[in-house]
Amino acid sequence: MSDVRILVIIPTYDEAENLPRIVPRVLEQDPRIEVLVVDDASPDGTGRIAEQMAAGAPRIHVLHRSGKGGLGGAYLAGFAYGLDAGFDILFEMDADFSHPPDALPGLIEKLAEADVVIGSRYVDGRVTVVNWPMSRLLISYFGSRYARIITGMPVRDGTGGFNGWTRTVLEKVGLDRVQSNGYAFQIELKFRAFRAGFRLVESPILFTERDTGESKMSKKIVREAVWRVWWLRIQDIFGLL
Repeated sequence: MSDVRILVIIPTYDEAENLPRIVPRVLEQDPRIEVLVVDDASPDGTGRIAEQMAAGAPRIHVLHRSGKGGLGGAYLAGFAYGLDAGFDILFEMDADFSHPPDALPGLIEKLAEADVVIGSRYVDGRVTVVNWPMSRLLISYFGSRYARIITGMPVRDGTGGFNGWTRTVLEKVGLDRVQSNGYAFQIELKFRAFRAGFRLVESPILFTERDTGESKMSKKIVREAVWRVWWLRIQDIFGLL
C-alpha cells in the first residue's frame, strides 16, 4: 500500500491556537498522509494561518469557504476536493486534539480489511472519553445507542467524527443527497455506507475533550440528530435513500 494516497480533512472555525499544533502531529504519523484544512472564514485568522503553513509544504492544502456553513458541509466540500485530487483514503478529524493523531496508523491498517473505519469511543463495552462533562457524555452515548436501535446499523459510535473512508465508498453513497450536519451528518454517512453493503469496523480510541478553544456543540445539533435518524429510517423503508 505504499502508493496509497491518504487525505486527512480537518474542518476549522476559530482554531488558530490548535491548527499549528495538530497538523504537524498528523503528518508525522505516515509519510503518505496529506492534510486538507477546510476553513469557514474563521474570524480569528485560522484560514490565514493555514495558508502560511501550506506555503512551501506540498502535503498541506487549504480550502476556504465563505462563512460558517456547518460541519457536514465542510466535510462534503473536503470529500469533493479529495476525490477530485485522486486520494484513495479520506479521513475526518477534529482540529482540537479530541481525536488522537497517533491513532491514525492503526485506523489506516483497519482499512485493509474494511471499507470504513470508525475511531470509536464506545467499543468492546468500554467508554473511552476523558474530561467530558457527564451531561455531554450521556447525550453522546445514548445518542449513539438511539441511532443504532432506530437504524439497525451495527455501529456503537454512530455519532463519532474520527472516521476513515475508502474512495469507493464515497463515490457510491450519494454524497449529493446528504442533507445532515453535526451528529446527524456522521450518522447519515455511516448509515448510507451500511445500507450500500460496505463493511464498517470500529477501532477504540481515547477521546479527550479540547483544552484550547470552544466546543461547537449546540442544542440545535442535538435536535437535528434526534429527528434525522427517523428521517433516514423512513427514507430507507421507502427506497428513497
